[in-house]
Amino acid sequence: MHFDETNIRTGYRNTLTPSHTIRDSLNTLQHFGMTTSPPITLDDIIAARQRIGPWLSPTPVRHYPLLDEIVGHGVRVLVKHENHNPVNSFKVRNGLAALTALPLDVAARGVIAASTGNHGQGVAFAGSKLGVPVTICVPHGNNPEKNAAIRALGATLVETGANYDESVQKCAELAAQNGWTILHSTNNRYVLAGAGTLSLELLEQAPEVSAMVIAVGGGSQVIGAITTASAMKPTLRVFGAQSTEAPAQYESWKAGQRLAPIPSRTFAEGIATTVAYEMTFDRMREGLAGFVTVSDAEIAQAVRELWKVTHNLIEGAGAAGFAGLKAMAAELRGETVAVVLSGGNLSSEMAVRVLAGEI
Repeated sequence: MHFDETNIRTGYRNTLTPSHTIRDSLNTLQHFGMTTSPPITLDDIIAARQRIGPWLSPTPVRHYPLLDEIVGHGVRVLVKHENHNPVNSFKVRNGLAALTALPLDVAARGVIAASTGNHGQGVAFAGSKLGVPVTICVPHGNNPEKNAAIRALGATLVETGANYDESVQKCAELAAQNGWTILHSTNNRYVLAGAGTLSLELLEQAPEVSAMVIAVGGGSQVIGAITTASAMKPTLRVFGAQSTEAPAQYESWKAGQRLAPIPSRTFAEGIATTVAYEMTFDRMREGLAGFVTVSDAEIAQAVRELWKVTHNLIEGAGAAGFAGLKAMAAELRGETVAVVLSGGNLSSEMAVRVLAGEI
């Protein structure tokens, strides 16, 4: 596990000495303000909630005292159950928010997206409700159960590329050939606004929350949280968590610039990105109060603990926020901290391995 804090005003990265606290970063941010134009605003998030409202109910926020005991340090843990959404993931918010923002004639021509599964399911779900043709590109060897779910929702599935980023390239080619609209899982303001609706709900359901620890893949969740917090509760700090086996966002954040692709080897395919993204990186660089990396073994342990306590089987990406909270619990002593169980689409094969302690 590795944890960094940041001097946000100057834009450079340094590892602070133990005498510094998380609040140093927060105070710097509040005093000098953000320097980067935000990709979305609170108005965008509110508009997204109005558009997706006919299909989605708020997901529950629950407190499990046994999770408090596991985390320790007097932290009170709140769990935002995004795994209770249709398609078992927060990504359904993103798909609906993006598709409902398109002009009808554009949507009618069809949309396409690249995904490792959850974004694809979210877009496919939205397409099934709105009567829009959907094509989803996934990497070869992708989670077969996620693939089956995408097809079951009526989308055309294209298996292409060795990883997510190669699937993105094929997605762009097919979009150009067919006149389809690309719904990128990260570089799309309506997608980001959709993700922001979960943080908007959280602050309405649990206004006492003082921090959030969120798994980082493309960054839509953290951008939504940072945007919501800056408008509604500036004292709320947002922290990122990423696997040491897929550290592209963390390494870029630490360096203060987007780095060349960094290989991903994590079992948590929902955060298996290899680059930092154009629309999210600058805002994430300035807005995150801190960033932690955790091993795949720590993420797998979080999956087991969440299953034991909540009886919700969470995929690796969905459990990474809880793993991150455990790693930084001493820095959040005595606070009320929310984690997002962002997805529950763990394959049967992987579930057996994780629950057996093989990872």
